[in-house]
Amino acid sequence: SLIMEILIAKRINDLMKNEKLTQMQLATALGIGQSSVSDWINAKSEPSIENLWKLADFFDVSVDYLIGRKEI
Repeated sequence: SLIMEILIAKRINDLMKNEKLTQMQLATALGIGQSSVSDWINAKSEPSIENLWKLADFFDVSVDYLIGRKEI
């Protein structure tokens, strides 16, 4: 849904800013294309379940946090 895409976009954006990461750095760390990261942070698409797990592990947050079900 659009609301979830916007929320996930904000969370990923905030986490990237906190870590001072570029889209390319995050994409490389996750083993995905930079265009996927760009689409996520611009709310054009949302990460697959597999990529949500990768993001959660990478940033040491929960999937529930990423999708807006919980705060930190």
